Amino acid sequence: MRFGARLALAVTILVCTATACGIPHDSGSRSRTAEDCAPYARYGRHPGTQVSVYASNRDREADLFEETWADFADCTGIDVQYEGDGEFETRIQLRVEGGSAPDVAFFPQPGLLARFARAGELKPLSAEVASLAKRGWSPEWNSYATVHGTLYGTPLVANVKSFVWYSPRFFRDRGLRVPRTWSELMDVTEKVAASGVKPWCAGVESGEATGWPVTDWIEDVLLRQQGTAVYDQWVAHRIPFNDPRVIQAMDTVGSVLRTDRYANGGFGPARSMASIAYQEAGTPILSGDCAMHHQASFYAEQWPQGTGIGPDKDVFVFVLPGPDRATRPVLGGGVFAAAFADRPEVRAFQEYLASADFANARMKKGPFVSANRGVDPANADTPVDRLAIQLLQDPRTRFRFDGSDLMPASVGAGSFWKGAVDWIGGKSTQQVADSIERSWPGR
Repeated sequence: MRFGARLALAVTILVCTATACGIPHDSGSRSRTAEDCAPYARYGRHPGTQVSVYASNRDREADLFEETWADFADCTGIDVQYEGDGEFETRIQLRVEGGSAPDVAFFPQPGLLARFARAGELKPLSAEVASLAKRGWSPEWNSYATVHGTLYGTPLVANVKSFVWYSPRFFRDRGLRVPRTWSELMDVTEKVAASGVKPWCAGVESGEATGWPVTDWIEDVLLRQQGTAVYDQWVAHRIPFNDPRVIQAMDTVGSVLRTDRYANGGFGPARSMASIAYQEAGTPILSGDCAMHHQASFYAEQWPQGTGIGPDKDVFVFVLPGPDRATRPVLGGGVFAAAFADRPEVRAFQEYLASADFANARMKKGPFVSANRGVDPANADTPVDRLAIQLLQDPRTRFRFDGSDLMPASVGAGSFWKGAVDWIGGKSTQQVADSIERSWPGR
């Protein structure tokens, strides 16, 4: 460390020692010591400032975020005001249009982030934050928040969506093996159905975002059937949404999700999934009323308290197989932090969120996945998180981002989600695909 940096750190520690970091504490917080505050010296002191954060994360997820940045907030003097909203995708637009944009927003859809960036609403990343982003994440991950060559957001959360949750005991008791090909998966599906148990359970209700679990299914299967090149063309609308290859993928998914013999275990007929909250959709696995549930790594947070996660526990995962054992691409998603304001305290908060320190600290508090190169998989809260991080860090993994999140928001978070619900309700594949194609902006 250079002399100037050592001197700055020493001054910060002396200030924190004299003032306990100068931040008033409520009765539920502990006083931060000089040692506590030393890791945050590089973010500077911003006493009396406030940063508002708006996101879709609520309940325990929100609590874990706030717990993770509590020391940062106290040591820098920044009052971080967090608001989680289940209707984020709709209300963030209303807030910005109404002149009440938050300082920082966590965007689950790069397509939505890009809309605000193109409109000039978002602030480009500072040089410091952009440097951290380029150091911490691959060019591919940074490209998702890049608009017209300018980086507007940093990856905050990552997930792997190509997982199938199952009960190891259920499989073991019935002599079932984890499938490694699509043919083997359908063989397991048929064997479970023949035993009198509906093999798949699903739920797609998610407030304004209802329908996204079905779109994940379609994207995952298209990626496996047609490969990354066709998938990329479809997402970018270089081939139409209703291309015959997309129709094939939808029909393949329909052979599982729209078949009463195979779905919806623990809840009722296949169509019942339209009214089942995605948070509850996998729980019939625990009672043996369902064998498998296609859902992302973040579903680890939705299991009832006390549920063991691991290869010899109550639930575990396998990667959705492809046509052969060698074809196993990974579909995933993520959340990106972007700012509507450009003030020193906002930049400091963004810099902290972009650091590997934040990602590792968050992982130690509960289920969480990051694609940051500085993340240690050993810090993962569950074996599923560890597997997800290993897949994301493996250079051999053919990763693709959630297609609906990359598409224009009016399609990906609009007509595609709605069309997926109509499709589960009985509308034909061709009708739904044609309708979504007609909705594409500029068509």
